[in-house]
Amino acid sequence: MARIITASLIGTAIEFYDFYIFGTAAALAFGQIFFPSHSPNAQTLAAFATFGIAFLARPIGSALFGHFGDRRGRKSTLVGSLLLMGISTTLIGALPDYSAAGLWAPVALCLLRLTQGVGLGGEWGGAALLAVENAPNDRQAWFGMFPQLGPPLGFLMANGLFLLLFRFLTDGQFAAWGWRIPFLLSAILVALGLYVRVQLSETPAFAQLAARNARVRVPLGILLRDHSVHLVLGSLAMVVCYAIFYVSTVFALSYGTRIGHIPQEKFLGLLCVAITLMAIVTPLSAFLSDRFGCRPILMLGSAFAALSAFSMQPLLGGGGTAGALAFLCIELGLMGFLFAPMGAYLPSLFPAAVRYTGASATYNLGGILGASLAPYIAQLLLARGGLAAVSVYLSCAAVISLFAVVLLRPRA
Repeated sequence: MARIITASLIGTAIEFYDFYIFGTAAALAFGQIFFPSHSPNAQTLAAFATFGIAFLARPIGSALFGHFGDRRGRKSTLVGSLLLMGISTTLIGALPDYSAAGLWAPVALCLLRLTQGVGLGGEWGGAALLAVENAPNDRQAWFGMFPQLGPPLGFLMANGLFLLLFRFLTDGQFAAWGWRIPFLLSAILVALGLYVRVQLSETPAFAQLAARNARVRVPLGILLRDHSVHLVLGSLAMVVCYAIFYVSTVFALSYGTRIGHIPQEKFLGLLCVAITLMAIVTPLSAFLSDRFGCRPILMLGSAFAALSAFSMQPLLGGGGTAGALAFLCIELGLMGFLFAPMGAYLPSLFPAAVRYTGASATYNLGGILGASLAPYIAQLLLARGGLAAVSVYLSCAAVISLFAVVLLRPRA
């Protein structure tokens, strides 16, 4: 069980480490490095647009790796997704900038971001199934929590590394070569993850499928034909998690440092405090989900998220460092509360024969709707309506997820 927990945790930790180092670099450096322009706002928008590319690629990855995960097994598929994800992330750290390669530099960045997204598309679903399909029936939310602890762990690794870079490097050194270090170090994490995963056995649920010869030929086709309602509503249920996380981290980092004039190092420190709170709330929410059910916890969290979004303007916009910390703690604490039950809830919506495909698809389609353009949309809304408009956007995402969970019933 220790190996299973470690293998499910480390993959999602690397996933969010990779995604957040890209988001941080997009907020702080990619605009000037890959997208030269006279307008800093245009540079930021272009960088945030590349951030969204991986989310558009993730459903491709969920279909590809979901197919093999339901046909060939959870273990080998998890190894393949981690390998593709890690190679793409590491190569981003070796890219030439616009001054050296011209237009090919942003093109290569977009292509690697695309392949990174394909690899990531198969990661979470397999990690969640690895934990949940080995869990006792009355502890599924608790076991499904371990992949959900990957985001705060990956976030703290990424943020801690950027804090060290800002402490020891000048702005010029960071822009010239320092931003590459987190991407190159991803190779070490991926090697560790591969070492753990190749030692695993198949989950009992898949082993039973294989023994009964009950595997379906085209899992995606069965999913779309027989489980489309659960697919759509499950994806909408994920929207609030993604919107909260990326608005409260990537967008808030850009806003807090550029407009709020909070030093980058200090703001990253605030994020580390808030993400630690997220990690503390996650097991509490999992315990409550096993006690009262995942649906009530998700409905309660979504309702609070819809209301808390309106704290953005007074806290992030006018509260200084203390206000920014309060906003980040509220939102990322809610993220932990909402994200923890998803590890058990989304797999429960689908039968074992299409569970890898279904869980991955709902998770990643939710990413397209909730996160792919979240920093970009927030930046546009900020320019046109200020933080109040961004608050409305975040609240609407929470309301959508609330109604999706209300309408959605777990598979009988």
